[in-house]
Amino acid sequence: MANRIVLNETSYHGAGAIQEIPGEVKKRGFKKAFVTSDPDLIKFDITSKVTKILEENGLTYEIYSDIKPNPTIENVQNGVEAFKKSEADYIIAIGGGSSIDTSKAIGIIISNPEFSDVRSLEGVAPTKDPSVPIIAVPTTAGTAAEVTINYVITDVEKKRKFVCVDPHDIPVVAVVDPDMMASMPKGLTAATGMDALTHAIEGYITKGANPITDMFNIKAVELIAKSLRGAVDNTPEGREGMALGQYITGMGFSNCGLGIVHSMAHALGAVYDTPHGVGNAILLPTIMEFNANETGDKFRDIAKAMGVENTEKMTSEEYRKAAVEAVKKLSADVGIPADLKEIVKEEDIQFLAESAVADACAPGNPKEASLEDIISLYRSLL
Repeated sequence: MANRIVLNETSYHGAGAIQEIPGEVKKRGFKKAFVTSDPDLIKFDITSKVTKILEENGLTYEIYSDIKPNPTIENVQNGVEAFKKSEADYIIAIGGGSSIDTSKAIGIIISNPEFSDVRSLEGVAPTKDPSVPIIAVPTTAGTAAEVTINYVITDVEKKRKFVCVDPHDIPVVAVVDPDMMASMPKGLTAATGMDALTHAIEGYITKGANPITDMFNIKAVELIAKSLRGAVDNTPEGREGMALGQYITGMGFSNCGLGIVHSMAHALGAVYDTPHGVGNAILLPTIMEFNANETGDKFRDIAKAMGVENTEKMTSEEYRKAAVEAVKKLSADVGIPADLKEIVKEEDIQFLAESAVADACAPGNPKEASLEDIISLYRSLL
């Protein structure tokens, strides 16, 4: 069976990379940007780092900021209407997964109006045309939305998140500039960083993993393990390592899928508005233990990439335990809670589990997980 790899046409990496945006815009003949960014990024003058460059180069734009941390169907619908009125011909998405995911949905619907019902995009929608061109500028080191073919939208009415997978949505240009991430507060840096680690570990052990995605994902584990503590302390080395690590795992997991850590975290986000990275970080060690027996010797590689020494001398039981403990230690070091006691209500567990089972990430899990398994996993963290 052939393994498909979908990546950006072009990506820029490193401090000052946003200076490359005008050249890409002019080279591609774009006329007006529809700039998507959330209200906080505008308030704290992060968005303006890019818009000032556009202004200095005589490039016109219009800003759309009706975007929530867990973007909703309404955010997308309003964005579609705003894009039509703007007469823009491309999108610059500035922000974390929320801004970029909203942009992907807007861009797909503009190019494929038959999918104007946002819910129709769930799963693998048979769209025909590429999204409106997107230049993605991440401000968090976590989702890797700038290089993935996935996006996640919240259905507020049904209290669930749904995953959309579409190679037509990938940004044409990714601009990964660690300077755009330097103002992230510690808590957000930790949460998004653990999201990236979850992508790397789940992508490495998922059913869809292949030699190419394995290469990306295990390198990302190594970079994130080395860099996240420093990024939380806002060191340049930490920021640079996380910017690269989260992008590299995006190259991997976007092309092989994830597992039930993500499906269970999506359910938490939809019901409680839990930050996605926090949900992933809390769930990851427990679900690693659940999956361990179905992962061959991959936990040895994960333990080594996490910095565990002498893994070659360990039994399978020892290196699997070491991998889990290394993840727990990193999560604790960056201030992530150890359980779901402050988040989940017992009476919601059945609904959460049903949502997780129905999530598009669940089938990729290396070990089959029944509804009862997922109920038990949630309860074990209360």
